Amino acid sequence: MTELVALVEKEAIGRLQRRPDGSLVFAYEPSWRRSADAFPVSVSWPLLGESHSGPAVEAFLWGLLPDNASVLGQWARRFQVSANDAFGLLGHVGEDCAGGIQFVRPERVSALRSQTRSSIERLTEPEIGRRLAALRLDHAAWRSPNDTGQFSLGGAQPKTALIFLDGQWGVPAGRTPTTHILKPPIDGLDGHAENEHYCLTLARSVGLPAALSTVHTFGDEPAIVVERYDRQRVPRSARAESPHPVIRIHQEDFCQVLGVPPSRRYQADGGPSPIQIIETLRTRSDQPTDDIDTFVDALAFNWVIGGTDAHAKNFSLLHGRGSRLRLAPLYDIASALPQFAEQKLRLAMKIGAHYGLRSILRASWTRFADHSGLARDHVLARVRQVAEAIPDGAARTQSQLTTQGLAHPIIPRLTQLVTARALRCAAVL
Repeated sequence: MTELVALVEKEAIGRLQRRPDGSLVFAYEPSWRRSADAFPVSVSWPLLGESHSGPAVEAFLWGLLPDNASVLGQWARRFQVSANDAFGLLGHVGEDCAGGIQFVRPERVSALRSQTRSSIERLTEPEIGRRLAALRLDHAAWRSPNDTGQFSLGGAQPKTALIFLDGQWGVPAGRTPTTHILKPPIDGLDGHAENEHYCLTLARSVGLPAALSTVHTFGDEPAIVVERYDRQRVPRSARAESPHPVIRIHQEDFCQVLGVPPSRRYQADGGPSPIQIIETLRTRSDQPTDDIDTFVDALAFNWVIGGTDAHAKNFSLLHGRGSRLRLAPLYDIASALPQFAEQKLRLAMKIGAHYGLRSILRASWTRFADHSGLARDHVLARVRQVAEAIPDGAARTQSQLTTQGLAHPIIPRLTQLVTARALRCAAVL
């Protein structure tokens, strides 16, 4: 295999080729570069350049794959490629990735283009429960051996992705995309599914855009179910014109945007900083003021709740037609406060000169504002607003989750911890 075709819906927008020396080069189709609707595969692969190679290409491809050596190793044995070969792995799982682009083998292009209706293997909830149980035991069991549809997602946590359509779950294939990500509980982190659902709900409660989620039990297996924001449902009234009920929306995380490999997603490991993300939003977003404000609010939110995993791979850009860019909704948010002592917690990105939760004070935020080119008063006001909104938001969130039937003890514990910390943070400011 020496070539993969990049498809957007049925259109080939470019080709990813492996040269004889093993290096990779991506070349856009001239017709795509001329199109008024065109968008780049990545900000780091601009349309102005006819072809791209080097570290930015490798970084983007690795960002589509799981950050789990065990999963990659088992996939490598299953597909008979090297675990260090992103190109080879994507040749087997690249038809459903994060974002709007499918990376497919040339011999598959005709079949995908001619697919005139959805391809879905329907699943019952007990069947999904058995899949989740298998996934808990074997983190590489993202799909069952006989499944036709494969997929790939970044991140280290075990997960599967399915489609939910017309009240039924299923495994999609071909042009039909997944719509939801299902993650079983993490060993050693009791209540993590409820924790993530709580934090996403709390984020929306205080005015932040965040992915929609639920916690659902399939058979005997609980999981957090996250609705993919990089998928868009086609209204029933329009399905006569588009036989595919769901379409892909392109997105990329900020490691991909900045050409940084996912192994360096944490700032302390040489990954992107908040300053770099803000500068990217300032120069590339269609609504830079709104997106920068949202990003500052997200930093403040994670500081208050102890969201220690808010690294560059957990912030993304959404690509629109005509190369329009906006900050994507927040995702993968969870609080470390229930599991770890506050004084030991460090954020994934530095505020001012500090990572430590308790070391970040008012002066840290003013220094951050100075380095970001933002007005100090504006930043402090936004951070204070987030901190002051969280106590009421936490109470609403607990009530909402209780109404949903969730009774895990981590829910009132989170309300207690984030409320107390929010009050301390507001006082610091």
